[in-house]
Amino acid sequence: MKAAILEEFGPVTNFIIKEVPIAKPKFKEVLAKVLATSINPLDYQIRRGDYKNELSLPVITGHDVSGVIVELGQGVENFKVGDQVYYSPEIFNGPGSYAQYHCASESIIALKPKNISHLEAATLPLAAGTAWEMLVTRAQLKINQTILIHGGAGGVGIPTIQIAKAMGATVFTTARDVHHDFLLELGADYVIDYTKENYIDRINELTNNQGVDVIIDTIGGTTLTDSGKVLSQLGQVVTLVDITQPQNLIEAWGKNATYHFVFTRQNRNKLDELTKLVEHGKLKPIVTKVFSLEDMDKAHDLLETRSADKDFYGKIAIDVKHQIL
Repeated sequence: MKAAILEEFGPVTNFIIKEVPIAKPKFKEVLAKVLATSINPLDYQIRRGDYKNELSLPVITGHDVSGVIVELGQGVENFKVGDQVYYSPEIFNGPGSYAQYHCASESIIALKPKNISHLEAATLPLAAGTAWEMLVTRAQLKINQTILIHGGAGGVGIPTIQIAKAMGATVFTTARDVHHDFLLELGADYVIDYTKENYIDRINELTNNQGVDVIIDTIGGTTLTDSGKVLSQLGQVVTLVDITQPQNLIEAWGKNATYHFVFTRQNRNKLDELTKLVEHGKLKPIVTKVFSLEDMDKAHDLLETRSADKDFYGKIAIDVKHQIL
């Protein structure tokens, strides 16, 4: 099979397309023919060497699969050959999805939503799965609560807005002005241009200084420090970003806040819930660019640097087997 392989960590030009053997599914595993995959920030962080202590070279990275089961390992009970599935490979545990075939435990895969393409489905498992874990598993968001989602136009921000609205929350989000109309159509109640106004002042103005119940951090920086300034009493902050430097949380301490740090986990249950949302029209994948496996370098460069499109938003899909949106 063809695979995009990293033999060294570093720039986007380090991807090499090579022929490698197709793995055999082990006990309770399935072999999926990968029809589409996707790009996430985790992928370019791994490529440039941020997690080099977690992986051995050469490595196939990639954390989204949409495809069809072509072989079953012994003991598989819940799937059959021919099932169309989607999932996120286990992070730092075996080869990733930048290849024509992938083996995975049946415990982490789910049937693909019937009403979307493989290219669309491939953009959901890691990003929307992370959104589900932040909102449902950690924050346990409730109807009529208020939530601030930082980076609303990003790959995780987009499904987070949609899931939060499906759960009955009032959604505030930050984004540049060029993305406001799109995010309002997506379901956001208030969109704040963080480049032109102070989001802390604006949130406090909009909430009559009551703050928001939940803050979702997808961007890092000083977000954890500043969150206490816009939290309600007993508010919660959920972040998926690495903490590279100590931050002062005194403002959050005064709000009796709870902080959740999320390194997303793979399981079938949340994918099944995402499938329900997709099939009921509550969650829509936003695919704005499609590349081939051979153009993995261009896909990584776009997501990491925005050099080819400074206004890029949404998700990048990788067409592994000539799929149609």
